[in-house]
Amino acid sequence: MYLARNLIGGLINIVSNIDPADFIPSPPPPPRRPLNFAESHENDEEKEFRKAFQRLAGDDMEVSPTELMQILKNIMAKCPELRTDGFSIECCRSMVAVMDSDSTGKLGFHEFKYLWNNIKRWQKVYINHDRDRSGVISRSELPGAFKEAGFPLNDQLYKLVIRRYSDEHGDMDFDNFIGCLVRLDAMCRAFKTLDKDNSGSIELDIKEWLQLTMYS
Repeated sequence: MYLARNLIGGLINIVSNIDPADFIPSPPPPPRRPLNFAESHENDEEKEFRKAFQRLAGDDMEVSPTELMQILKNIMAKCPELRTDGFSIECCRSMVAVMDSDSTGKLGFHEFKYLWNNIKRWQKVYINHDRDRSGVISRSELPGAFKEAGFPLNDQLYKLVIRRYSDEHGDMDFDNFIGCLVRLDAMCRAFKTLDKDNSGSIELDIKEWLQLTMYS
């Protein structure tokens, strides 16, 4: 219990001087709508994206963690400038979990499109900040990359992210960069949703805390 209190207390100290207003998570994906309604209101670009999604997702029109891992593997094969060990199944499970707004365990069309658009946007950030074209973002390049992505980290939280997502040299490859930002974006979005009075703080009971943290 003593160790647990020290750990939680340390994490609280790390994030206590962060202003949530500094973070700019993406707007949430729109709620799931009936298929016939969605298709009749889509423009040509959205219709083409839906066709591509159906080819990737199959007849159930949902992407599982395993399917997401294969999709990302195929994308990375076409991007030799991005160094990655490959998106692991655990990373893909985590990404599905934090994007799974209707708790089906899979990503529907709008959830996947939301994730896809974020990955494309963050890929540009990654390439922009890999100034030495090493294929990874170095320790010195990471603060600017996170800031451009909408998440200016203080020193303590930055060090925490480095320990969790970077290698022993402090470098972060593409799959870890995306995995980190997906979770950071989702948790900030969840916080802002719960902080209804914009006070910068929220209260959670144990059930709410476990629901928020265990499926993520």
